[in-house]
Amino acid sequence: MSQSAHSEGRTTLADYRAALTAPGSRGPVIASILARLPIAMIGISALLYVQRETGSFAAAGLVSASSLAGVSVGAVVQGRLIDRFGPSRPLLIVVSVFALSMASLAVAIEAHLPTFALIPLAAATGLSEPMVGSASRALWTKILPEGPARNAALSYEAISMEVFFILGPGIAGLLITAPWAGTGMVVGSITMVTGAVLFALNPTVRAWGPAPKAKTPLLGALASPGMRTLALAALGFGMVIGFVEVAVPAAATESGHPSLSGLLLSAWSLSSVAFGVAYSLHPWPRRLGLRLPVLLGGFGAFVALLALPSSLWALALLMLLAGAMITPQSTTHSAAIEVVAPRGTAAEAFGWVLTAVTLGLAAGQSVSGYLVEHSGTAAAFLAAGVAGVALAGVVWLLRGTVRAATPVPADGALVGAAS
Repeated sequence: MSQSAHSEGRTTLADYRAALTAPGSRGPVIASILARLPIAMIGISALLYVQRETGSFAAAGLVSASSLAGVSVGAVVQGRLIDRFGPSRPLLIVVSVFALSMASLAVAIEAHLPTFALIPLAAATGLSEPMVGSASRALWTKILPEGPARNAALSYEAISMEVFFILGPGIAGLLITAPWAGTGMVVGSITMVTGAVLFALNPTVRAWGPAPKAKTPLLGALASPGMRTLALAALGFGMVIGFVEVAVPAAATESGHPSLSGLLLSAWSLSSVAFGVAYSLHPWPRRLGLRLPVLLGGFGAFVALLALPSSLWALALLMLLAGAMITPQSTTHSAAIEVVAPRGTAAEAFGWVLTAVTLGLAAGQSVSGYLVEHSGTAAAFLAAGVAGVALAGVVWLLRGTVRAATPVPADGALVGAAS
């Protein structure tokens, strides 16, 4: 596919239908839904669980940030292993570690261990969180040839994640009111483990065998300058969200309605999906090098407006506006990987994007927790906006690096594999 076609990334509804009905796709799609649905649910549930038990948003932010830091490392390591050995063996190994780590974290929280004891356990859960998203995205390059259907499949991956971010926080907000505050974290973990195991054992996924041995640069996918620019844009994206994910529950708690925090976070995901589908049909700007900074800068500016409302209703309305910028960035990140990632690094490249997002989330949540307790929620929202706009400026200066790298090979396609 030409670079201009990649850069435009335009899809149609017929392309989505062709991708999701392709031979061998049904089983992995269903399993990946189960595995990815709890991603936001687990994080928010853990944050609210720790806050409920400790009474401190700062402590909750540190524990959540530790988990995200673990994800940032695990995403790259697992991505490289998936590229090398296929998804099945790596996923089955990490999912067993993840289950043990989550159980240990729940016991530690329930035992009211100090925050410094919770931090390494949270990091272990993040490190071992099964990266089904990386494998699922890379699998489309095995099932589908280059073209509109594959573009639609990659857009589906980004849009479906936003659907999960709609459902996850809402479910977490409801389950935090259950008799046991850890219900949401445990239910989400069981769902993720089930989906990851089903995905790893699916015949289509198992047909993705080990790759031929090849010398890999030390930086792997980050050897590409364009990949580094993309990671920087993803870092800013995650940082802005991290600020908001702590500031919004704090605002809800201050207003006397803590159970509404999950629903408020779902509000901007709702507009994100609605606008994201329309955006994928007519993306703008056309050039990826311009699209990355424009979308990040706009996102930061809209989030800064969240400092203005004096009521939760007004906050929810402005979150709908800011949320419209989320899925367009996710789909742009996914499209950019197809252009800038070096040959044979599809899963690892997605892992680096996920790492950048989660590092941003960790930084944003940590700083936001401090600002909320010492300066108020308005300061956290303003800081999020400043961070987003500032990093957008840096990405703008590096926009020329977002150009075609060696394409990911399409050999070894799994078309026709059983689902």
